[in-house]
Amino acid sequence: MQSEVTHLLDAASLLVEPEFHRVCALDDLWEGEMLEVEVMGQRVLLVHGDGGHVSAVQPLCPHQRVPLVEGELIRNVLTCRAHLWQVDVRTGCGLNPRHAHVALYPVKVEGGDVFVSVRGIVPRYSAP
Repeated sequence: MQSEVTHLLDAASLLVEPEFHRVCALDDLWEGEMLEVEVMGQRVLLVHGDGGHVSAVQPLCPHQRVPLVEGELIRNVLTCRAHLWQVDVRTGCGLNPRHAHVALYPVKVEGGDVFVSVRGIVPRYSAP
């Protein structure tokens, strides 16, 4: 089980101290499930991946902004339903295509609750 994991993807986010907010109980998000939540007015997709890894990523595909919650999660790979773009939910890095990165928000699991920080993190999208 994950005691505390903080994810920081963009170099700019390293300059901002995370401000964590409780979003749900870990029991509300079983392994292999996804849940869209709101944190400080910003939508975030929680993902409980393989091996108990909990991630928080932007809720829309970077390609055409299709809701990722409608996609398919296999282990730690999230596939968008529209054009099958894939990302690794542990890192936010694109797998297919490689440039399909998503914003990854800092997460911690503490006392059976999931906390997320959106401070300083901006969703990533492909050019129109």
